Amino acid sequence: MNQYFKIGKLAASTGLKGELVLQHSLGKKTTLKGVEAIFLEEKKDSFIPYFIQSAKTRNEKETIIKLEGIDIVEAARKLTPKEVWMAEEDFKKLAAKSSPISLLGFNIISNGQILGQIQEVIEQPHQVLCSILINGKEALIPVHEESLEKIDAKNRSVYVVLPEGLLEIYK
Repeated sequence: MNQYFKIGKLAASTGLKGELVLQHSLGKKTTLKGVEAIFLEEKKDSFIPYFIQSAKTRNEKETIIKLEGIDIVEAARKLTPKEVWMAEEDFKKLAAKSSPISLLGFNIISNGQILGQIQEVIEQPHQVLCSILINGKEALIPVHEESLEKIDAKNRSVYVVLPEGLLEIYK
């Protein structure tokens, strides 16, 4: 089974031919070279591929994309503001190693115990929140200067020191 990573959202339509503005967190400018399709989640864990006809960089966080079959503004507007997902293989090729989103799929470890695998990365001005599942519930783990011990890219692990009582609310 393919694993998908959320990379951003279709923020707006642009132009008259159905182009879309993809706001992404890949950490660098990209034309999505080598990526055949992006995925939109129609319902929970059901991903529909949309094939990329063309893409051009707007800036470090935005790419203008044209999807097959989306040829008019009205069709493009129906896809906004949907979240965009990418297959794991494509994600690993495109995500900047230094960007927070590259932590997707890593394990969060505290006091020598694996808490869970990072499902989503939420960037905020002063910290990054990593979403993991604890007992079936979403838990947001803050990763910033004071809580981060180290990142072990080789073993795909993020070591953190968490504030007293943070995990109690998820048990």
